[in-house]
Amino acid sequence: MEGKLGGEGQLASSPFHPLRNTPLVTRIRLAPLVVLTHAASSSVDPISSLRHRGFLLYLLSSTFSNVGNQMRIVTVNWEVWERTHLELNLGYIGLALAVPVISLALFAGTAADRYSRRWLIIVGQFGLALCGIGLALVSYSKGPLPVVYLLLIGTGTFRVIAWPAAAAIVPGMVPAPIFPNAAMWRSVMFHLAAAAGPLLGGLLIHIWHPWAIYLLDSATSLFMVGAMFLVQVKPHERAPEPKSWLGFLQGVQYLRRQPIILSTMTLDLVAVLFGGATAMLPAYADKILGVGSIGFGWMRAMQSMGAIAMGLLLAVRPPFRRSGHALLGSVTAFGIATLLFAQSTSYPLSLFALFIMGAADNISVVIRATVLQLLAPDSMRGRVTAVSVIFIETSNEIGAFESGVAARWLGLVPSVVFGGTMTLVTVVVTAVIWPELVRLGPLEKLKPPEPSEADVVT
Repeated sequence: MEGKLGGEGQLASSPFHPLRNTPLVTRIRLAPLVVLTHAASSSVDPISSLRHRGFLLYLLSSTFSNVGNQMRIVTVNWEVWERTHLELNLGYIGLALAVPVISLALFAGTAADRYSRRWLIIVGQFGLALCGIGLALVSYSKGPLPVVYLLLIGTGTFRVIAWPAAAAIVPGMVPAPIFPNAAMWRSVMFHLAAAAGPLLGGLLIHIWHPWAIYLLDSATSLFMVGAMFLVQVKPHERAPEPKSWLGFLQGVQYLRRQPIILSTMTLDLVAVLFGGATAMLPAYADKILGVGSIGFGWMRAMQSMGAIAMGLLLAVRPPFRRSGHALLGSVTAFGIATLLFAQSTSYPLSLFALFIMGAADNISVVIRATVLQLLAPDSMRGRVTAVSVIFIETSNEIGAFESGVAARWLGLVPSVVFGGTMTLVTVVVTAVIWPELVRLGPLEKLKPPEPSEADVVT
């Protein structure tokens, strides 16, 4: 759900949104893994993955890039709102970012299984830098709004090129027993960037020019391009598969046979599609709360602050014994907090509601991403991740468009109330359709099914 952390995505969205796009997993279940690998010790090493130089460099550079990407999204949203003051135009931002995901994600996932994941990330980041420069030129010259949307389509295209590779590359940087720790740090650092980016973006909008923020974002992408040349990655497995690009359909076929993955993704998709209020935050900040660009930056950052707080709590608490109950409960809390935000006219109460939304959302993201990574074979991880990108990131972007359309026809506040209500309805329907999800227990016991010829050759 991250829901719409990236606004679009944003997020939510960052190219390594996981965000939503990118699989983010907490240290879940580190204890059993540590027992297996360090039988003599009962303690958990909280920085075990950071001791691997390649992963540490990748983590820091992707965080730097994510901060820039979040500043880009905040700036685009605020600039479009300032130029038009139309909620529907905010929704078009999400639509522009969603079109490439829908069109290209499955192909990008196939590429992540077939070609160098590092080079796909490099290409994606370089393309993002070019789009940032284009946005700066349009902003400086007060160019037409359709050109902004075209550059956002380009942004979405290069993000989706990198997304599956960015998610699937991590197991090649750290040993399998400490992968959950690596995923936990990715989750924490992503949300740190998702909090810092909007705060910096809101501040810089107030004291600087939007075009300069776009150039700064481009510089962060180029920084990651340079860092990726220094990262050493173990070659990933390649299973026998059809020589045609129809191999991308194998990710879809695999997920159809995995009710746990499918149910967690469906719950996130529908809840985020209807339940996110992030796309409308510029309108709330201006029309209802009257807090300006700096207040808007705090509102955009608050969900990530809640996610960081929850991530740290998850890092020290015992693993979930009833993961299905935890997932359904977290989405329920997200829906209730959305309803609270919709009705609030108090800035502190609105920030509190957004904080709770982020904290609840992180539980959902962690469980879904863990299920995805632990049940997907390495040889298909790129394609399975690509399907997840379509499910989750498209729901972020299309959800932003839905929010704009709903606000146009229902009004700003009723549209967010409708979204929170639909989130609660989704929880009930998902629990009824997939009882396997309700019965989901400890996540550390999940394992991918044994590979068969039918799984890899069609």
